[in-house]
Amino acid sequence: MKRISAVFLQAVIVLIGIVALVILLRFPSTEGRAANLDLFSIYSDPFILYGYATSIAFFVALYKAFKLLGYVGQNKVFSSNAVKTLKSIKYCAIVVGVLIVLAGLYIRLFHHKEDDPAGFLAICIVATFVSIVFTTAAAIFEKLLQSAIDMKSENDLTI
Repeated sequence: MKRISAVFLQAVIVLIGIVALVILLRFPSTEGRAANLDLFSIYSDPFILYGYATSIAFFVALYKAFKLLGYVGQNKVFSSNAVKTLKSIKYCAIVVGVLIVLAGLYIRLFHHKEDDPAGFLAICIVATFVSIVFTTAAAIFEKLLQSAIDMKSENDLTI
């Protein structure tokens, strides 16, 4: 049963990755100021490129979560590899959160006066809080898993 659940969650992670990739590729061409631009001008915009650079950490975290679920399916949750994977997820969430805050600050400080950045800033705030939640959850699970591994190794030595 545990293997089926892990495979299902891995499929969900792949689906999230595909949807995120489609959004990254499709959204810039449908955005308002890109209506009259050619594809090169749209996808060479520095802010769009910044979004793509930020998405690298997101996709690394998705890959690490996929890998962690592979450990769950193989009953290797209580291993140092699982702890390292959780640590990587935590760092990726921190990087994504910081980069989103920097993007929000950039838009807040340097937006055109005729543009209203409130919607983008609201999305930045929500995404930052989601990143903080993922960072906190990964840190807690990392500590719990590390203490469980330590207790397991201690019990193995006493027997």
